[in-house]
Amino acid sequence: MADLTINTDVAREILTGFIRSEVTRVGYSRAVINLSGGLDSALSLVLAVEALGAENVFALRLPYRTSSPDSLEHAQLLIDQFQVPSETIDISDMADPLIRHDPNISNVRKGNILARMRMIVLYDRTEVFKGLPIGTSNKTEILLGYSTLWGDMASAINPIGDLYKTQVRQLSRALDIPAPIIDKAPSADLWAGQTDEGELGFTYERVDQLLYLLVDQRYSPQECIEEGFDEKFVHTVITRIRRNQFKRMMPPVAKLSNRTVGYDFLYLRDWGT
Repeated sequence: MADLTINTDVAREILTGFIRSEVTRVGYSRAVINLSGGLDSALSLVLAVEALGAENVFALRLPYRTSSPDSLEHAQLLIDQFQVPSETIDISDMADPLIRHDPNISNVRKGNILARMRMIVLYDRTEVFKGLPIGTSNKTEILLGYSTLWGDMASAINPIGDLYKTQVRQLSRALDIPAPIIDKAPSADLWAGQTDEGELGFTYERVDQLLYLLVDQRYSPQECIEEGFDEKFVHTVITRIRRNQFKRMMPPVAKLSNRTVGYDFLYLRDWGT
């Protein structure tokens, strides 16, 4: 078994420093986070509070009418514990007209609509609060493509995107995030009874072990199989990684001139501030 244990003190220092640096270097001092009640957004919130101060972090609770009551309650636990300003906006009336437009809509399409609707609200509130949107996608989700492009993947910066899900859980324990949030089954809460691992077909613990070998250690598929991973599982995960590469890249620009944005017209993120 690969050792995914991290030094939580070092990770905490690096990630809070990252948030502070990346927010302030572009002229901001505040942050806005969609607080779902799940572990990933909880960790991003706590790191942002440590980096910027509770008064400078705005938490949004954005339930849909089928959302679990636990999600709202768990998000409120963090709001109360860290005393951050917050707002709750029910997105049902925003999303339902599009959802009702097609009576045969699938759960995947519905989930994508809800994820993107939440980002509309998030980015609107960044203008009101004058803060940058903070990402909440972990490394496992990003590699597997288990996220919605221009939905929950959208952010200005992402402090937890290089932490596997099992590492998110480890750091969350070190930061005293409430146990009910850490211990519950991971879920995007997109429909009743939905869980991440049930939808993916494997556990985060198992896939994190494989991803660490494939990505961090650059093992070949055959080497992973020799380490004891099922051949079908290895190829399923590799296929997901490859098929979702487009989600991890900015849209390509067709090159016509000698200085094309993204190819030749390249400046640092804080250029001009």
